[in-house]
Amino acid sequence: MRIALGGDHGGFALKEVIKKYLDGAGIPYQDFGTYNEEAVDYPDFAQQVAEAVAEGRYDRGILVCGTGLGVNMAANKVPGIRAAQCHDTFSARAAREHNDANVLTMGGRVVGPGLALDIVEVWLKTDFSGGRHARRVAKVAAIEEKYGCCGEGKKR
Repeated sequence: MRIALGGDHGGFALKEVIKKYLDGAGIPYQDFGTYNEEAVDYPDFAQQVAEAVAEGRYDRGILVCGTGLGVNMAANKVPGIRAAQCHDTFSARAAREHNDANVLTMGGRVVGPGLALDIVEVWLKTDFSGGRHARRVAKVAAIEEKYGCCGEGKKR
């Protein structure tokens, strides 16, 4: 499994903690930035990570900003992305089992490093259940297809 990792200045410190966990677990990743705590715009990093996952260059993505909300909204604009904001392990497990979430978002100012690593571990180790959940995920994809962009930012 290869992970695309990114975040803004509000998530920088937690992203660094997550990198150490991934290194220790032997999970390959690419850090798409930011690389310090200077103010930056979260959509830039969310888009890079989401596109890398949607294009299949990475299996999953993890994004961190101050609250997890901004990167979640931005990532979910990329077709094929099912980003889930998780600040507890129950949600992380359900996001994978029921929703086949391919991007995890968290808030560096909301969740502490110990809990964040528990969330990451559960999210990475949990598989999609399929079954009745696959039908629901397909319905989400159909909504995306109906309203999504079809080249050059045009709506259908």
